[in-house]
Amino acid sequence: MGWKLIKAARAIGSFILEGRSLRTGGHGKVKGSKVRQILVTGGAGFIGSHLVDRLLWRGDRVTILDNFNEFYDPSVKWDNIQTHVQHPKFHMERGDIRNIYDMESVFSKNEFDVVVHLAAMAGVRPSLKDPAFYIDVNVLGTQRVLDQIAKCRHKPLLVFGSSSSVYGARPDEMFSETDSIDRPLSPYAASKAASEAIAFAAHHTTGLQVVALRFFTVFGPRQRPDLAIHKFCDLIYNGKPIEVYGDGTSKRDYTFIKDIVAGVEKATDLKEPGFEIINLGRSEPVVLSYVIECLENALGKKAIIEYKPPQVGDVPNTFANIDKARKLLNYAPSTSIKSGIDEFVQWYLARKAKQKAAERV
Repeated sequence: MGWKLIKAARAIGSFILEGRSLRTGGHGKVKGSKVRQILVTGGAGFIGSHLVDRLLWRGDRVTILDNFNEFYDPSVKWDNIQTHVQHPKFHMERGDIRNIYDMESVFSKNEFDVVVHLAAMAGVRPSLKDPAFYIDVNVLGTQRVLDQIAKCRHKPLLVFGSSSSVYGARPDEMFSETDSIDRPLSPYAASKAASEAIAFAAHHTTGLQVVALRFFTVFGPRQRPDLAIHKFCDLIYNGKPIEVYGDGTSKRDYTFIKDIVAGVEKATDLKEPGFEIINLGRSEPVVLSYVIECLENALGKKAIIEYKPPQVGDVPNTFANIDKARKLLNYAPSTSIKSGIDEFVQWYLARKAKQKAAERV
């Protein structure tokens, strides 16, 4: 294990911690595009901070709104944006999307071209413990965002981060945007379905242009520590047991963060889309046991597995139909689960090496 930490430490100055993993070559403004003003709610989080990397790289002016709550260690979010804070086109606002005054303050300072709304209370299992809080943050918070956009003289495009969880439990078949979503299995899923509904109502009543993106099991560097791949990686690295709910045959359409961000970026470029719902996934479901195997190989350690009964709220499989994303966004996910996990583990080890170096100072 030691040599892997040394290798990671050497890479730390130019690796994913600087956000370079999302750059596709070249530098600076996208040719032929204007400098846009973009608001990213939840911009210090996992997906949000990666998106900000990409938007700043292409030359956009980016404002983030994040409340840095304690759902997980807020220092993780601060680390996510350390490469942003000195950027001349980056501005941070600390606030809550439910707070009218916070929202009015952000919108009074800028005339945004695009609002990417990612702020939310996340997670299926945590939502079971406090459903009312999830509905409050995710549904009321989304309504507050819609209210502010409705007041704008030139209404920005809204790109909304939804979730594959809205589909509920399905057989082993592709999930399509036209499928019914009237059977969510958790408060989190219900809050995302409700947010899509109120966004459509805003589109219908105000003409707001909306793209709702249903993300499928996003993973990669900066992933939240409570999510399976990060949590399993940490436990395996430390020689502790991992809990597998069910027999390990559940399937997820794991999608690497680089591919998700590419899709979100393309969505921000759409001109007058009306109201669109678009799946962003890999469209290649993977069984959980293989994910664990990939982590074991990347870490060079065997997992200690404790099997538990399936959990309420979990779905047995997810499988994105991405035909619409390919057509409208020219979306082409290219990162396999193995390659993505290898990159995630390199980031994880680099972060561990940095932490150990700091402890020795």
